[in-house]
Amino acid sequence: MTDTPDNTWDRVTVVIVVHNSSAVIGECLDVFGTDKRIVLVDNASHDNTLDIVRAKAPQAHIIHNPVGLGYGTAASQGLELVETEYALMMNPDAVFEPGTIERLVADADADRSIGMIGPLLPLPQGGYDRSWNGPFEWRSRMPSRRDDEPRPEGPFCTWCISGAVNLLRHEAARKIGYFDRAIFLYYEDDDLCMRLMRAGYTVQIDPRAEATHAVGGSVGTGWDKFYEKYYHMAWSRLYFEAKYVSPPSALRLGLKQAFRYGLKGGLYTLSFNKRKGMRDRARFMGSLAYLLGVPASKTTTRARPESAA
Repeated sequence: MTDTPDNTWDRVTVVIVVHNSSAVIGECLDVFGTDKRIVLVDNASHDNTLDIVRAKAPQAHIIHNPVGLGYGTAASQGLELVETEYALMMNPDAVFEPGTIERLVADADADRSIGMIGPLLPLPQGGYDRSWNGPFEWRSRMPSRRDDEPRPEGPFCTWCISGAVNLLRHEAARKIGYFDRAIFLYYEDDDLCMRLMRAGYTVQIDPRAEATHAVGGSVGTGWDKFYEKYYHMAWSRLYFEAKYVSPPSALRLGLKQAFRYGLKGGLYTLSFNKRKGMRDRARFMGSLAYLLGVPASKTTTRARPESAA
């Protein structure tokens, strides 16, 4: 472990976005104790998430949104309150291993070009969550399953890292304006990483630092959450295409998605495959909404990027 100053945690604020996260938030907060800076943004939880937060981390600054604002907007609310050099972005279903924050801060101190750096994310059931990805324009040509990729041995630069756990240089985040608030869910991580790199920063992973991640533990269950996931994945993909390729490219991709998922959704419904039918109907509706200029949700007011490509 690289030596770091004893005041590492004095330079870090933990930012966590929650929504009905009572099943996981307690274990997440146990690692931090009652003396760390924590900003917790609640997206309209109606379970006892906030009761657990107040018991486990009474020092936490809590922002309660009466309606869900999506991940990026809520995370930006938290980042606006950060006064430290670094922000540790955490999903409530992630748990830090000892020494992880010290390692990430040491990395960022040693390389001022780092805008964001994340740890390796082992899964509770074994293996690890591949929390990084290549350029979005290459991904359609990459294998859909990449479980046989070797475990990385040392730090490396990448194009995108997951928002599940990462250390963000606050100066860099403030410079680019935090998250894009037009995005309700999905692709907000890609967008933030893209803007960091365009501002001259690097995005990195250090596999010597680890945080356990229960994938999906912060999302919740139920058909409404399932539908919401695929709706926003389709909508946000088109928004991202318009922003970083071109609006005409997003139009072409949107028409392709709407035709493909509309047809598949109907076929799966006729074959009584409820899960796949709902998945593709959600994709169809998300694609159609984007094509018609409908914002991602009732809490966002913009359906198109402010600047494209």
